[in-house]
Amino acid sequence: MKCPHCGVAANFREHETPVNFGSKYTARKISTSFCPDCGEIILYLGRIHRETGETDWTLIEPQGANRGPVPAEVPKLIAADYIEACNVLPISPKASAALSRRCLQGILRGHGYTAKDLAKEIDLLLGETDTSKAIPSSLRMMVDAIRNFGNFSAHPITDVTTLQVIEVEPQEAEWCLEVLEECFQHFYVRPAQALVRKAALDAKLAQAGKPASKG
Repeated sequence: MKCPHCGVAANFREHETPVNFGSKYTARKISTSFCPDCGEIILYLGRIHRETGETDWTLIEPQGANRGPVPAEVPKLIAADYIEACNVLPISPKASAALSRRCLQGILRGHGYTAKDLAKEIDLLLGETDTSKAIPSSLRMMVDAIRNFGNFSAHPITDVTTLQVIEVEPQEAEWCLEVLEECFQHFYVRPAQALVRKAALDAKLAQAGKPASKG
C-alpha cells in the first residue's frame, strides 16, 4: 500500500475499532493505520452489510490520495482515466478500481493485446512469447494479482462491462493504481527514454562518420 499522505510504499500496522451507530441495516468499524515513514495516521470507515457481511471501505483521513503526476508520454485518454481513478479513490474504492481496469485495458489494447474481455487480454500479456515484448517478472506478478481482487475471475470485464463495480478492499484499489504506474513506466516512459538515448548516440556516431546504431 502507498501512503496517501507521503506517497511512500510501506507495510502498515492496522487496528480495527468497531463503532456502533445503531444502524438498522449496517454495522460500522474504523480501520486505523500508521505510516512508518511519515508517521501520519490513515483512517478508513468500513460499512458492513448485515446480510452479506461484505465491507465497503471509505478513506476519511486524509481526504485525498497523494499520487505523482502522470508522465507526459502516457496517452491523454488513459491518463484521464488514471487521474479520475486517483480522485475517486477516497470516496469509492470500487469505482476507482473499475476506472483502473478500464485504464489497464486501454494500455493492453494499445499494445496489441486484444480479446473479448480484460481477463483474457491479461492472459495474452502474461503469455507473450516475444522476448522483446515480454514484461519483467515484477510487473507480471503485479498484473496477475489484479485478477484475484474482488473475485475478479468471476466477473468477465468486456467492452460493455469494463466499468462494472466489483467489491474490492481499499488496499486492492490502491494496488491497481500501483500497477498502472508501473505499466506507464514499462510501456511508455522507458521506450521513449530509450529512443532519446538512441537518437543522441546516433548523432555522435554521425559526427564521427560512423553508421547509426542498430535497433
